[in-house]
Amino acid sequence: MDCSVFFKLLCFFLLLVGMSAAVVADDRRTYIIHVDKSAMPSPFRDHHSCAALSQSQLDQLEKMPGHVATYPETFGKLQTTHSPKFLGLEPNVGLWPAANFGDDMIVGVIDTGIWPESESFRDDEMPPVPERWRGSCESGVEFNSSNCNRKLIGARSFSKGMKEAGLNISKTYDYDSPRDFFGHGTHTSSTAAGSPVQDASYFNYAKGTAIGMAPKARLAMYKVIFFNTTYEAAASDTIAGMDQAIADGVDIMSLSLGFNETAFEQNPIAVAAFTAMEKGIIVVCAAGNSGPHGFTIFNGAPWIATIGAGTIDRDYAAKVTLGDYGDLTVSGKSVYPLDLLVSRVPIYFGHGNRSKEICDDYSLDPKDVAGKYVFCDFSESFGFNTFETDRAGAAGAIFSTDSAMFLYPSDFNNPYVAVIQEVGNSIKEYLIKAKNTTVSIKFQQTVLGTKPAPIVANFSSRGPDRKSPWILKPDILAPGVNILAAYAPNRGIAPIGDDYDYLLSDFVLLSGTSMACPHVAGISALLKAVHRDWSPAAIRSALMTTAYVIDNANGTIIDMTTGVAGTPLDYGSGHIDPVKAIDPGLVYDRRG
Repeated sequence: MDCSVFFKLLCFFLLLVGMSAAVVADDRRTYIIHVDKSAMPSPFRDHHSCAALSQSQLDQLEKMPGHVATYPETFGKLQTTHSPKFLGLEPNVGLWPAANFGDDMIVGVIDTGIWPESESFRDDEMPPVPERWRGSCESGVEFNSSNCNRKLIGARSFSKGMKEAGLNISKTYDYDSPRDFFGHGTHTSSTAAGSPVQDASYFNYAKGTAIGMAPKARLAMYKVIFFNTTYEAAASDTIAGMDQAIADGVDIMSLSLGFNETAFEQNPIAVAAFTAMEKGIIVVCAAGNSGPHGFTIFNGAPWIATIGAGTIDRDYAAKVTLGDYGDLTVSGKSVYPLDLLVSRVPIYFGHGNRSKEICDDYSLDPKDVAGKYVFCDFSESFGFNTFETDRAGAAGAIFSTDSAMFLYPSDFNNPYVAVIQEVGNSIKEYLIKAKNTTVSIKFQQTVLGTKPAPIVANFSSRGPDRKSPWILKPDILAPGVNILAAYAPNRGIAPIGDDYDYLLSDFVLLSGTSMACPHVAGISALLKAVHRDWSPAAIRSALMTTAYVIDNANGTIIDMTTGVAGTPLDYGSGHIDPVKAIDPGLVYDRRG
């Protein structure tokens, strides 16, 4: 290579980096290096580089004219379908047909990888891959180029930064390839742009057709999150994945992960997202799962679409009947995964002893409850104390609790039912009057049309952003509680019994702003398909100005934690309304 004096120094420096194995490991740290592209020789024209440097090497680099900034390596964490109907998407009218279901749009997902054999990534009747696509499908452990098709058109993995930091990819709990072991990336990808899959369910809960927001859009996976001791993403790998997605030609970028909030110019997602915005790519990110308190938001840069999580009008229940002749019938929450019908099983309530009534630790006598159902009265301290009912050998339990909405599928490893306090009081009154009565329960009930909805999820991070408190964040609310989507079928998800044996499923219910984010990414792809000239700012504007703050019970969207009306710091502009966003009347634009 013919280099100038400066370039010779730079080439020599890069050679030193390439020979970093010869440097004593204890003297090195991994850095993200931001350089001036115009000052770089042709082999090194990436916007960002990652290198393991000694302090002396770093000092030399920072004196060079092409150097812009250097940041120490950091690590980010992950931030889970009746959804289309809840959002008003219809096959014959509105946004779906207008956008041809997202045909020709390419959604790049930055995540844990993808399980390509999932039915959600079938390419039946899809046209050829767009000619403008510049990406590829790389080979690796348990993954090769034949795993891609006309739906999954690209798959790459980025782990150099993690390895430079001395962290190895687990051979037991991950793959050194785009294949997804954890299931998170498969779930988010299918939510954004999964193909229709009939009769999908989580052990018969939420049974129906699972379909992504933009079902004809193409998917490209950029795996940046790997398991070493936990699932994390190196900042340098995240930037590398995002830069590659930009170069490959994605239209939308979806990131259900986040890094601790720093100055925008030091946040890897914010930096790469700014470049994407300049290229006309909208970047959609999860707001984080650190709620319900304020100043917990992730991805707060103003050029990022930051998404909070809300509920939908669907819940999972068990039908409870007390008495041999159906004296009292109520409904409670349950996501117990087995098709179980409890028929006239004796039920125990420790009336007269408050510790026994609330199922306090070590209060129940196994002789009294073994083989029976136990009713546990409401207690602020023991609202869902499964430990005690399991310890005492109960066949199952009914818990009166004020936290039913907070419970997730993994909480129901045994045949439990959670009822709201009002229902619990009715059960308690009946059990006090009746003696030696029984309970019958039918599990695997899916309830539609629940009110109120949406509700801001308790875990959803709240604004404002610590670094820019004058900017409203999150931008918008989207479905993020108990969302059904594809999963890695080798990943146990449903715990059963006291020993927590795990059942497998091709589709699972997950919650998080991770699940809300790809909803908006997919809807953004639909809007881009209709309005090809819209910038990322215009798409965000259309989504935000048409969002609603009134729930299906005609009240202001409430906060799950407080039970009262939320604020813009909880739900941003409101809940996404794709039907109205297609024609907002006015958009606020900004051209990069």
